[in-house]
Amino acid sequence: MTGWTWQYEGYAPADERLRESLCTLGNGYFATRGALPECAADDVHYPGTYVAGCYNRLTSEVAGRSVENEDMVNVPNWLPLRFRLPGGTWLTPDTTPVLGHRLTLRPDSGMLERRTRYDLGGERVVTVRQQRIVHMADPHLAVLRTEFTTEGFAGALEVEAALDGGVANAGVPRYRDLDGRHLTHVHTGTADAGTVWLRCRTRTSDIRIGMASRLTADAPVTVRHELPYAVQQVTLDLAPGRTVTVDKTVALHTSRDPAISDPLYAAVDRVGRAPGFDELLESHLTAWDQLWRRAALDVAGESGRILRLHLFHVLQTLSPHTADLDVGVPARGLHGEAYRGHVFWDELFVLPYLNLHFPEVSRALLRYRHRRLEQACTAARQAGRRGAMYPWQSGSDGREETQQLHLNPRSGRWLPDHSRLQHHVGSAVAYNVWQYCEASGDMEFLHTKGAEMLLQIARFWADSAVYDGRLGRHRIKGVVGPDEYHEAYPDASTPGLDDNAYTNVTAAWVLTRALELLRTLPEPRRRELVERTGLDGGELELWEDVSRTLHVPFHDGVISQFEGYGDLAELAWDDYRRRYGDIRRLDRILEAEGDSVNRYQASKQADVLMLGYLFSPSELRGLFDRLGLRLDDETWRRTVDHYLRRTSHGSTLSGLVHGWVLARARRAEAWKYCQEALQGDIADVQGGTTGEGIHLGAMAGTLDLVQRGLTGLETRGGALWLDPVPLPELSSYGFDLRYQGHWGVRLHLERGRLEITVPSSDATPIDVRLPDRAVSLAPGETGRLVLPD
Repeated sequence: MTGWTWQYEGYAPADERLRESLCTLGNGYFATRGALPECAADDVHYPGTYVAGCYNRLTSEVAGRSVENEDMVNVPNWLPLRFRLPGGTWLTPDTTPVLGHRLTLRPDSGMLERRTRYDLGGERVVTVRQQRIVHMADPHLAVLRTEFTTEGFAGALEVEAALDGGVANAGVPRYRDLDGRHLTHVHTGTADAGTVWLRCRTRTSDIRIGMASRLTADAPVTVRHELPYAVQQVTLDLAPGRTVTVDKTVALHTSRDPAISDPLYAAVDRVGRAPGFDELLESHLTAWDQLWRRAALDVAGESGRILRLHLFHVLQTLSPHTADLDVGVPARGLHGEAYRGHVFWDELFVLPYLNLHFPEVSRALLRYRHRRLEQACTAARQAGRRGAMYPWQSGSDGREETQQLHLNPRSGRWLPDHSRLQHHVGSAVAYNVWQYCEASGDMEFLHTKGAEMLLQIARFWADSAVYDGRLGRHRIKGVVGPDEYHEAYPDASTPGLDDNAYTNVTAAWVLTRALELLRTLPEPRRRELVERTGLDGGELELWEDVSRTLHVPFHDGVISQFEGYGDLAELAWDDYRRRYGDIRRLDRILEAEGDSVNRYQASKQADVLMLGYLFSPSELRGLFDRLGLRLDDETWRRTVDHYLRRTSHGSTLSGLVHGWVLARARRAEAWKYCQEALQGDIADVQGGTTGEGIHLGAMAGTLDLVQRGLTGLETRGGALWLDPVPLPELSSYGFDLRYQGHWGVRLHLERGRLEITVPSSDATPIDVRLPDRAVSLAPGETGRLVLPD
């Protein structure tokens, strides 16, 4: 890391997959992994291009069962560009000696540069320099500029560029028993002397894909078509010290795009109208400059550089272009095929950041959920419930996409997957609706689509709750919490756990917010909603009752993860660490031993502590008060300590949540977990998973840790609430945000001082609340506040 650049020196085959993920370029519409253009997919390299929301469904035979899976499709590869001496072998770092190799990612400009010096023998050297952009101003364009320079010889160099329609989804080894051939009906053709095209479609979703490539060089371009390739060739005349340039400009469209008639026509037309590299680069840089201004983040040192890299990858997956698309938050970005490109609950960690910078993107992501509300209501009915049951994994149409089987790479066994019982994803959708509307002031969304989702999610929770006369409380049974280690009770014949604390507390929060919203809706809108949904007074009375009586189990003076958690065995943690070293995936280790993590007080991520992530201390106490339970500081401290000792951090989100909670509960240890969250992908702490796609929720979560976690920033009641936590390791930082119509509100914290600047506009003043005072800042004003020790 040097300033804004991210640099890799030397060619290291074992690191290629990781580098390809971290050097992915995208614009919110599509993204391409940072693979070398001369290298095909193999055990070392994996070029992949993914279009947001482009899914396809296939059936595979696995372990004697027919298994259906929907995947985000690896679309035709636009990258291929290879080169050789006439009649020689194609030059790649795997086949030709390399004298030097450098890969440089420039997040400030959204550019990937590579420079490689190939040793051709006899003191002959050819240097290849490439600049690659996936255009941020025009989301359908990408450009690859390649410069060749020779040393020690003059002569010809053959260059071959191609569009490759023969790709498959094969980027995740544990999925290789599944059918990954998603493309069919591949056709190629020539548009003009310098332009070729490729068209195809997905096998079952029937999404048509059109791609066109224009090759520009100071030599004649010839074309040949060898399905599934459209190939362009040029022979360059090289002389020592003279650089020769080849530009490859590509356009990509699918039939899901608005305002087109045919994706192939649109691609050919767009690439034909595209200007040259220099002009495209200029508009691309302008678009990135605008993004960085809106998302300004000033954190010093290595942490600041990592945070900017995280922000870069968030913006490549979810940019202002996303606001025009029907897509959700893919858990691994548009960077690889892990989790099959599905949408989980990761938006819970992503939207809080976007709400205060790109609220139009947050709104689009929530509309993805609203468009699938009917499907969620259908799923609830099929489960014998009222309301909306959102799926744990979502894709194209909102049905449950969670796999039926998953592979344990340690044991080689295919095992049942019960994670579809994580119904808490509905609470995450409701939480995001509420947070978005508080931050943006978008009452129109809250009163319409937001209200419809909140009401149906609340209805599901109220109908899922069963009254227990012995306890005098309602219970929610047969679920799985965010800690995916526990799917069932030991030796149980059916999956599911009772009274998961995270599930029950967030369900109570949803019911409370839904009741509050119904009370404050404009009367005509409330009447419409009641009429459309058949809501009656008896149902609202049930909501009120359930929101106050949901059971939250305790054991030994701490909150239990679920009913019966305290009865589970203790794990010999030191023994397992000594035997295995890295025990993040403790579930796989135990299963391979013939044991089960269900038997132990061991967590992948401590889902009880997620409550301290979502809710401020005062709000969490208020929720427990409403439930008739006492949660004092000492009980919370004991709870935090209990789960810290029993969590293996098998999720990249775990370090983030622990750092967030400890910043308030036990500050001295917070930075250790904050660092783990920052290092998660760049150091590939999960052991090879980053090469299958970055962890978008964890990346966005680290940004939100600075934005909301350390500042105690909340948007509620029409005010900005701040309660900063001083961390010695991060004593000075600043950022801009967008709040209820105010663009570029500047917050800067340094050594016990908080400075807030509100840009000039005709908007109303901002109310700022701190624990000991309240101030009002009008547009054009700066407030300088001394913080209490």
